[in-house]
Amino acid sequence: MTQGQLTGSAIREHRQRLGLRQVELARMVGISASYFNQIEQNRRRIGGKLLSDIATSLGVDLALLAEGANARLIDLLRDAQTSEQRLTGDFDAPEAFVSRFPEWARLLAARHRRALTLEQLMESLTDRLAHDRQLADALHELLSTVTAIRSSASILVDVRPLEQVWRDRFERNIIEDSARLARGAQALVDYLDVDATAPDGTTSPRDELEAFLEDHAYHFPTVEASGADAIELIVTSETRLKSPQAKAMAREHLRGYLHDAHKIPLDVAAGAVARHGIDPLAIARDLDVDLATVLRRLAAMPEVMLPGPVGLAICDASGAFILRKQVEGFSLLRHGAACPLWPLFQSLTQPLRPMRRLLQQSNRDRSTVLTFTVAAPVAEIGFEEDLLLRAYMLIVPQTLHNADKTTETSARPVGLTCRTCELDNCRARREPSILAQSQRRRPSAT
Repeated sequence: MTQGQLTGSAIREHRQRLGLRQVELARMVGISASYFNQIEQNRRRIGGKLLSDIATSLGVDLALLAEGANARLIDLLRDAQTSEQRLTGDFDAPEAFVSRFPEWARLLAARHRRALTLEQLMESLTDRLAHDRQLADALHELLSTVTAIRSSASILVDVRPLEQVWRDRFERNIIEDSARLARGAQALVDYLDVDATAPDGTTSPRDELEAFLEDHAYHFPTVEASGADAIELIVTSETRLKSPQAKAMAREHLRGYLHDAHKIPLDVAAGAVARHGIDPLAIARDLDVDLATVLRRLAAMPEVMLPGPVGLAICDASGAFILRKQVEGFSLLRHGAACPLWPLFQSLTQPLRPMRRLLQQSNRDRSTVLTFTVAAPVAEIGFEEDLLLRAYMLIVPQTLHNADKTTETSARPVGLTCRTCELDNCRARREPSILAQSQRRRPSAT
């Protein structure tokens, strides 16, 4: 299934929900009914102004129709398969499943996301129970109070007769200890601060931030127009950001966004793309801006200003993802250890060295992606400070033309994670692949 197929299917789904005929919607956007039919049948690629006009006519966000819009959903389904060790069957073509059964795909992805969130909460609480001194003291206080209440109650019940003075004293102790127990329990709940009622399953701050950025397609024109004054208004009014931690992370992201926008204004970025295409190094030299800023800026531009959708992955020096902007053709692992062959991780050993790599991910279609990567310091450092690095990898999907086979033959094979990687004799492998095992068990067709 090609990249554009999901776009046509999404358009058809939204049109049918509105009860519009193909000819009606085609007339609204100014194209012929036959051409529109080819778009919905996934025989024509679509983007730019036409896609924007169709989204406006359907009354939906452009991101819901964009070719990369379902990339996160597809990767969540792949991640669900990877995380379930007992599944050994074939799970080919998740793109087809998403295209044919979008609601079922969203349901499965939501359940998987919820399961991941609960696992994270359980691990976090387990760690806090084992190492958090404040939590241990709070639990000790609760147990001590419960023991005191039980002791006073036992004396009132078991000791007969009991003088009225002593009875009044123990009853007063029970009332005071009960109030102390209620205060301690409430303080413990506030300290744990677990929002288990979140309807969309995004209870971790990272999930909230990711959903927030996706809702805005990673682009914030208000911040570019109004500057720092717009940041607090966006954060406080955003329903996706529920926890204080997520709001703090959103503020940090938007401050970085504003910094990049000041260095490369949107009109300047659009002009550079018009001159050089998506060539980050040429743009960086043209504008005299560091490469990391160019990579972030390109990923934050509206898709209508680019030749096509792009993705972005950012990680710190430990390899932990800080940001994942998904794009069709290359999966970015949501949780766990990704393939160490990615340039994103290799660049951490060679700071400030630009890397341009053509990659093809195993267990995907035959499309390739072009990646531009650099690892750069987070900020300037002094003589006594440690060097803190972040790696940035811009991901640009490449269309494979039948007349040009050089793209396919020159692409470097990489995996997503070892558990679902089909690469043979990989020196970077950490564990056997369940897909490779499944292939060995599959009976021959002859």
